[in-house]
Amino acid sequence: MDIKRIGLSLFTLLLLSKPAIALELATENCMLDAFNRLPEKTTIGEIRKLCSTPEIHDFETHEQPIPGLGVVKERMQIDESNVRKPFTLMSHHQNYFLLAVHNFNGWSTTEIEELTGREGINLDSTEAQFQLSIKTPLAIDIFGSSIDLYGAYTLRSFWQVYNSKVSSPFRESNHEPGAWLQMPSDLEMFGVKNTANVLGIVHQSNGQTGDYSRSWNRVYAAFVFEKNNFAFAIKPWFRIPEDEEEDDNPDITDYLGHGNLRIAYKHDDHVFSLMSRNNLESGFKRGAIELGWSFPLFKYDFLKGYVQYFSGYGESLIDYNSHVSHIGFGLLLTDLL
Repeated sequence: MDIKRIGLSLFTLLLLSKPAIALELATENCMLDAFNRLPEKTTIGEIRKLCSTPEIHDFETHEQPIPGLGVVKERMQIDESNVRKPFTLMSHHQNYFLLAVHNFNGWSTTEIEELTGREGINLDSTEAQFQLSIKTPLAIDIFGSSIDLYGAYTLRSFWQVYNSKVSSPFRESNHEPGAWLQMPSDLEMFGVKNTANVLGIVHQSNGQTGDYSRSWNRVYAAFVFEKNNFAFAIKPWFRIPEDEEEDDNPDITDYLGHGNLRIAYKHDDHVFSLMSRNNLESGFKRGAIELGWSFPLFKYDFLKGYVQYFSGYGESLIDYNSHVSHIGFGLLLTDLL
């Protein structure tokens, strides 16, 4: 008997069987992972079917949400797959570029005229607006708990890109750095789940000086709830007091209030959202609402179309006490759900 030939045959058999062994181990790991994560009503058959395809259950590589979770849980699961990777930046609020935003009321020109030293500036009623918002974990599983610490930065800019007569200036830019503690929750009542709770601090300013400076600091809490494809978040806040001599906008809470409510509903790849701020508190005199609709663009997975309507106070810090109504159309890079 040829010993070399027998050894070669065994080695070949081992190579051929290695993918099958790896697949079997991956399937077992997937079923254990799914058993711990999926709702209690999920059957063993459903779990086995979910884990039968490697491309679906390779969570670390493909970062796919587990079906059967609520829309907020699915989003949080994707974050969890990234949170332990060093030097990771994740989306915080929505990231979008509105190619055309039409203001029905018109924006104030006083500030930009005084900043540029030019009189008689006419702002276009149509401009571009964009928001870039990122976050990163600063500490995870603090003191062995499930509490994580995050830091974030959000930039929102208002760009008169089509106004070539005045060199297409940025009408306003708002900067918002912040940090918060995030705590997952499993509380449930009447089928509504409290998915996460947040306690944080945030600074917001427009980066200007003197009479054109606008800024405020807040501590806030946020309580996130979901049921199936429906989610909402209640976010109360308290403004940190400033010295009267240094306060750029002492009446800002008269217009931006002490909290907001955000509601979102996901239908297939469409997300419909509503933000309400300071409406009840001001007796519907100085509030604001924002409606959003994101939708797929053909079969492209990395961008969505986005429509945004805003009406009320606080669109930007420089015009926080002016009523603005606008509608915008553009592209969305990262969504709420």
